[in-house]
Amino acid sequence: MELTRPPLVALCVLLAVAIAGTANVATATEVEIQTTEAVSSYIVHVAPEHAPTLPHSGLLTTGVYGSFLRNHIPVELSLSNSDDQAPRELHTTLSPSFLGLSSSSGLLPASNGASDVVIGVIDTGVYPVDRASFAADPSLPPPPRKFRGHCVSTPEFNGSAVCNGKIVGAKFFRAGHQALRTLGAKDSMSPLDTEGHGTHLASTAAGSAAADASLYGSDVLAAFDEAIADGVDVISASLGTLKARKFYEDTTAVGAFNAVRKGIVVAASAGNSGPGESTVVNVAPWFLTVGASTINREFPADVILGNGETFTGTSLYAGQPLGATKIPLVYGGNVGSNICEAGKLDPAMVTGKIVLCDPGVNGRTEKGYAVKLAGGAGAILGSEEAQGGQARSSAHILPVSAVTFADAEKIKKYLRTTQASPVATIVFHGTVVGRSPPSPRMASFSSRGPSRLVTEILKPDVTAPGVDILAAWTGAASPSLLDSDARRVPYNIMSGTSISCPQVSGIAALLRQAKPKWSPAAIKSALMTTAYNVDNAGGVIGDMSTGKESTPFARGAGHVDPNRAVDPGLVYDAGTEDYVTFLCALGYTREQLAVFGSSSTNCSTRTGASVGDLNYPAFSAVLGSDRRAVTQRRTVRNVGSNVMATYTAKITSPAGVLVMVKPRKLAFSATQEKQDYAITFAQLPSANVTEKHTFGLIVWSDGKHTVTSPIAVTWPTSQVADM
Repeated sequence: MELTRPPLVALCVLLAVAIAGTANVATATEVEIQTTEAVSSYIVHVAPEHAPTLPHSGLLTTGVYGSFLRNHIPVELSLSNSDDQAPRELHTTLSPSFLGLSSSSGLLPASNGASDVVIGVIDTGVYPVDRASFAADPSLPPPPRKFRGHCVSTPEFNGSAVCNGKIVGAKFFRAGHQALRTLGAKDSMSPLDTEGHGTHLASTAAGSAAADASLYGSDVLAAFDEAIADGVDVISASLGTLKARKFYEDTTAVGAFNAVRKGIVVAASAGNSGPGESTVVNVAPWFLTVGASTINREFPADVILGNGETFTGTSLYAGQPLGATKIPLVYGGNVGSNICEAGKLDPAMVTGKIVLCDPGVNGRTEKGYAVKLAGGAGAILGSEEAQGGQARSSAHILPVSAVTFADAEKIKKYLRTTQASPVATIVFHGTVVGRSPPSPRMASFSSRGPSRLVTEILKPDVTAPGVDILAAWTGAASPSLLDSDARRVPYNIMSGTSISCPQVSGIAALLRQAKPKWSPAAIKSALMTTAYNVDNAGGVIGDMSTGKESTPFARGAGHVDPNRAVDPGLVYDAGTEDYVTFLCALGYTREQLAVFGSSSTNCSTRTGASVGDLNYPAFSAVLGSDRRAVTQRRTVRNVGSNVMATYTAKITSPAGVLVMVKPRKLAFSATQEKQDYAITFAQLPSANVTEKHTFGLIVWSDGKHTVTSPIAVTWPTSQVADM
């Protein structure tokens, strides 16, 4: 995590959709917010004609990833990675090709650009000053009539000047923070973004990561209530506790329930505590929970040792390079601080050298600053062992390459064993777009299932691009978030599930426009059952933490596929009453149900349904010596053009499990658009399971559509050992 103090949280409402290209960036960083402060909001209005111009190839335009700012993206945006100072053109092959969006077919034309859809975003505010992303345009039409929001003004934020047709509303909420006196000296008492995260995500129609938001739950709940009252269609809420909490204790879950009750889709980040098991948050079934994965772009920075070994790391450094001549290399632990803390490195032993730093305690850009403060020429940052094959990019103020844990250990071995004086250099390659390594891959930091609250609800739901994503940035903070860094940039690069969440929020907005009668659950179902699980090399989407195939506990139902989602064939629908029945099955009391506005509910009248019977587009069950078989029930609705369609089930059983479906064929008609089925997971007598979790699939197909749902089976640890 790059932030060293709690950021502001804001509620932002945008009329936009998250589908656009990525670009090189002059200086950038990635951050993940883990705590929250006051809450603000703003609204950005984007008409169809202000969606990005489409290139001749049919893919979406060059421009900031996820922004809908038409020709407002500066073409001079560049990344200088050597003495070559020529501007780089913005790339058009990244997020557009990943999302598969085209002006000629699929979701984009079907939705007409989602011009009547409003997305509510909880974030750190907006920095509109001198930002092309939020510039006024007289050709913009007024906001939709249903929208009831407005702009507030404070000494720091002139609402009448800022809300200009592009931004059409701004509000902030701080009562909870003021009561606890948690506002920092740098925190804006307005919708103005002084942290950068909100501005970055505003231009992607996104929300921020803000773990432990429930510490200031009144502000978060107020933000939800205001978004609902203002008439939004989608809320992108990258809020969550560090660990999943009981739903009635989680203000984000409560606020989301109130929104879904009103027909509002709520997308939320899965969290950034991966790759540990059961780290996923926002696990309530009414959330659309999003993990983070890579795109086909990297920022490689090679560490070349004196013995000729080369280790490819990553960096967003854009200043003067080190050059080909190798210079002395030292380990931080031998020169004052293994983690490279500021003031602890010995300048006499560091000046003019490259320092290898261990991970932990201080942020990545802070480590680089510490080396520079001691006179160092560059740094190599090791990663945590749990992160496996992933190192994190940052906008450093001196030449730095972040390498994997394994590579850092090899560099340490070189330092210990070389007979000559250890030397090294770092070579920066700028932006590299290609098919190797395969993409997408699940980010190591993306939180994993199974849910620690309700194992029967498989989370996360889907994954989307969330690694090294570029968008607008605040002028009130440096790209490194270091106070000593005087650089100010209009764009920045970030990573996290808070960055992937806006991609899905935007797609949900497109679906809302294309299918206005669909419920939030139907929209989520369409995204889940049409998601893909194969990377661009033809293999199962990989997991950067292990180097192996990812599982549904990392990627959910798979990577979102917007164009397939507009025509899913079947949907698994659910509404408020279904969720209340689910809460009753969890054993919630009348007092606990009252938190969700269901104080009059009598759970005794809702007996018979189990937690696993919620009409969810995925399956998760626990088997063991005391539970040899589990049956779950589902209802699907035919939303395809063929009202007489017949679907047949195809099963890929998890290891050690016999999966039985009744019936195996679903025949629909003009008068019967819904069909029920039951699926049973039975432990095989000869099961020899060696893993704690095994996975499979159920696919319903009518020859045109494939409606796919993942299956996860959890086995007791003792039983796995016995087998």
